[in-house]
Parts: sequence; C-alpha cells; structure tokens
Amino acid sequence: MTQSGEQLCYTDAYARSAVARVRHVEPGDAPLMVLDRTVFYPGGGGQPSDRGVVVRTADGRSWTVRGARKAGGEIVHELEPGEEPPAVGDELQVDLDWARRFALMRTHTALHALCGVVWRDHGALVTGGNMEPGAGRMDFEFETMSGDLVDSIEAAVNTELAAAREVRVNVLPRDEAFAIPDLIRTKINLLPAGIEEIRTIEIVGLDLQADGGTHVANTSEVGGIRVTGYESKGRINKRIRIELVDPIPDA
Repeated sequence: MTQSGEQLCYTDAYARSAVARVRHVEPGDAPLMVLDRTVFYPGGGGQPSDRGVVVRTADGRSWTVRGARKAGGEIVHELEPGEEPPAVGDELQVDLDWARRFALMRTHTALHALCGVVWRDHGALVTGGNMEPGAGRMDFEFETMSGDLVDSIEAAVNTELAAAREVRVNVLPRDEAFAIPDLIRTKINLLPAGIEEIRTIEIVGLDLQADGGTHVANTSEVGGIRVTGYESKGRINKRIRIELVDPIPDA
C-alpha cells in the first residue's frame, strides 16, 4: 500500500491552500481524485467536509471540489459531475472555501466550549451533535431542562469564550490518551478499536477531548454564542441549539 498523502487539516487548521500533484483519479459521473497533499478536511464528528476549488498550474483550468471524504486512509476529493477530471501527475493549486471553513472552525470550538461547560457544571455526557457554518447543536444526558438552565449555560459559555483560552491540538499514544480522565465525553465511544494514536483538542482550563476536527487557536476568535432553542429528544436526552454571534452578547 502506498503512503497516504499529506493531510494538512490535522496539523494546521489555518492552511488555506497548497500545491499538490494528482495521485489517483476515478472518472465517472462524479469524478473522485486523490492528491499527494491537501488542505481539505474530509468531514467527521459532526463537522461537514470542506469545499473549494483546484486549479491546474499548467493552463489555469479550474474544477470545483464539492466535498471530500476519507477512504482507505486517503482524503478523496469529490468533483462536480459532468467534467473531465485532471490527469494523474497534474500539478494543482488547492484552495479552500476559507470563509466557510473558518466559520466551521469557530462553530466547532464553540460546541466544545458548550460541552466543557455542561460537563464541568452538570456532569452530563454528550449523546450526539452536528454543525453547519455558524450554527450547531449538541444533545446531552439531561433528565430535565428549563429556560433558566439554558440561560445559565449560555452565559457560562460566553464567559469562557471571552476568557481568550488557548486551544491546543495534540496527538497521543493510545495508552497515554486513555489514561486521561473523561477524555471521551460521548455516551458511546466512537473511536476505532485498533487506533494507535489519539488526536486531542484542549481548550486550556476548560475542556479536553478526543477529536478529529478543525478548530480556532483561541476562544477569542469564536466571538460569542446564542442559544436558539432547546428541546427534549427522549427521557434523558435534551438538545441545545446554538448560533455564533459577534460580538459577545451584552459585552
């Protein structure tokens, strides 16, 4: 098996572009393409995949990348249907839709701050979550939920975001990672059984979790959040919906 291409999204979330060569192409109604390096995030953990464009340096021809996914350890780029894809060996400029990615980074970090506050103050596990640029939701193991409770959670999250906490990315050996108390905040452990290294995201002083997504480097980049709704999804499963606001409410 050949070595996987360089996947910059996991080491530098702020990398917006890269120069790459095409390693593999699957033509068809919706062509697929693998590169030797990429800035695209393939989606996972509730975070959607990136979108963007690639431009062939030889002649300036461009293709829209409508999404990406992980397959066999590679990040596979999904091109728009109906176009002849680049050829193996072509050199491409790879560019993210940066505004969308940065909104997802801010949203993802806001959701981790929400999770950190709920765990610290209420000890509630996460039972699900999802996001889009600028908005997201998380489900928690709460038996009851009220407007007063949600208001207090919103205020606490905004206090933590305004504290300008550093957000650190680390990759740890499996045994070392699982020695960290409460590393897995989800009701079900979604990590693959045989994985040897665990990527963690730490909001310093608030939250530390296993996570594969992209985040901002400091909570000050998030701005603030507003809880837009809450609802019951079962006897002990309550959903909180948030959206980003900038600046922080009442700041």
